[in-house]
Amino acid sequence: MMKGVGLNVGAQARCFPGLRLAQSVSRVPGLSSGSFRRNSLRSGWRQSCQASDVTAGSNGKAQQTAAVASEVDPLPEIPNDSSLYQDWSTVDDDPYRVECGECEGTSLSIVVVGASGDLARKKILPALFALYYEGMLPEKFQIFGYARSGMTDSDFRTAIAETLTCRIHGGADCETKMDDFLAKCYYQRGMYDSPKDFKALDERIEKLEVGCPGNRIFYLSIPPNVFVQAAGNAADICSSRTGWTRCVVEKPFGRDSETSRELSQQLSKHLTEDQIYRIDHYLGKELIENLTVLRFSNLIFEPLWSRQYIRNVQVIFSEDFGTEGRGGYFDQYGIIRDVIQNHLVQIVALFAMEPPVSLQAEDIRNEKVKVLRSMKPLKLEDCVLGQYTGRRSKGHNYPGYTDDETVPLNSTTPTFAAAAMFIDNARWDGVPFLFKAGKALSSRRAEIRVQFRHVPGNLYRSKFGADRDAATNELVIRIQPQESVYLKINNKVPGLGLRLENTRLDLPYHAIYDQELPDAYERLILDVINGDKRLFIRSDELEAAWELFTPVLHQLEEEKVVPELYPYGSRGPVGSHYLGAKHNVRWGDLSYGASG
Repeated sequence: MMKGVGLNVGAQARCFPGLRLAQSVSRVPGLSSGSFRRNSLRSGWRQSCQASDVTAGSNGKAQQTAAVASEVDPLPEIPNDSSLYQDWSTVDDDPYRVECGECEGTSLSIVVVGASGDLARKKILPALFALYYEGMLPEKFQIFGYARSGMTDSDFRTAIAETLTCRIHGGADCETKMDDFLAKCYYQRGMYDSPKDFKALDERIEKLEVGCPGNRIFYLSIPPNVFVQAAGNAADICSSRTGWTRCVVEKPFGRDSETSRELSQQLSKHLTEDQIYRIDHYLGKELIENLTVLRFSNLIFEPLWSRQYIRNVQVIFSEDFGTEGRGGYFDQYGIIRDVIQNHLVQIVALFAMEPPVSLQAEDIRNEKVKVLRSMKPLKLEDCVLGQYTGRRSKGHNYPGYTDDETVPLNSTTPTFAAAAMFIDNARWDGVPFLFKAGKALSSRRAEIRVQFRHVPGNLYRSKFGADRDAATNELVIRIQPQESVYLKINNKVPGLGLRLENTRLDLPYHAIYDQELPDAYERLILDVINGDKRLFIRSDELEAAWELFTPVLHQLEEEKVVPELYPYGSRGPVGSHYLGAKHNVRWGDLSYGASG
């Protein structure tokens, strides 16, 4: 078992010297630096993994021989070379970029386990190609697809070529780049529980590493019932012997606290926590990456970020399509497990956390865990469930959830859920955090809506009539589609009279930034390569999140609670409006105002 391979900091510095640690304090869309301004921490110690001659000394002419003489490396002598002592404050560094020139002599192997599946073909492999196109992969890399399907290398390349696109920079040199990328893609057929098949994979990887120090990433794009077997074989048989080994695990991370804890314990038998990257692709979206920047680097927001000024926070996720093609899988989990317990709760943890000590991964994740542990578990009376039914509109039939042949006719699995939760700490005491997630609704959107308190003694209250909510200031962070940040304010309509209107101060990303936004998987895979775990979920963070929902999930299943029905393409169950009214909240996404 190779449990500890490559996790020592010194070993990482030696085996992947091109990786740099840095912290962003401002954010514009994209992966490369451009006009970024950053304060950076650099790791400047570079050293070869192999016993070799190293050029050092002033003027670069003296030589010293570095040999690996024992299991403990001697402390390196610091060369007397003034070129090593640069003024880093003048360097515009980019923490996301792996500079290929610095990766010379080191190999990176990325193994996509479950490469024949939709996620691998539609998201993971296109993201890897986009990183290659942008020059963010090291010069010596290879990608292996591993799955049970019978394919040759040529078949695999043909299959993934259909999903690759050159969306960046108008696709310059697209065909050449694509050919070069495909030439580095290989396929290994094997079973997920077969040590013999993983041994064959290990031998192929070693041949391509050609004696170079090698780092390896295993991306598990497979069903949860084979997670542990595949991860165990990858760690025990295919771990790198000269570099680091990292394993990316996709959700679902269990069905409740017990199964999640069991999964973590099983994985810990083969991998250390530092090697495990639990991915939630929503945390890699551009507007989520911008969330902490918006709050902590702008003076106008942080003083308002508390119960004193914020009346409620809404985190909304809606899709305008059903579970087409995924009904059988979805029926095992439902909307709470599939969306709210992970995506939306992770967003709230980032939104509501206290300022971290630094932008280091552990400092950020420590604060997120504090938020989750301060939240009160969800109660059934603060939850509304729904399930969509079929509908005919404009000559088209929209199937209901139970019309799917893979879904039982008597299924009570919710496809919609609205919930009200509270954070029991000094900053957020009494502020309702409302979650809403659903499928087959009237629109597709994901957003955070922050509704501020009413102006006390408002001099202009007569201009808004009896509806005080019409004058509510609201900060909206639109995650998708049409990414934007806007603030709803009250403004005088031009003219001789005095008429007020609730209008928007708007930052539409597509209009302001003339560039394509990177896919979430591109950013997250690059973070795995760089060893940056800010946007990945720690084991205690996962446990705290499950403890919020496990009691109500068990209660729903034991009492067989029947969800409220709503038509395909509607705004969802009527009960969600009553839930909002119970907590004196009007859902912002259902506003009929022109300002949205």
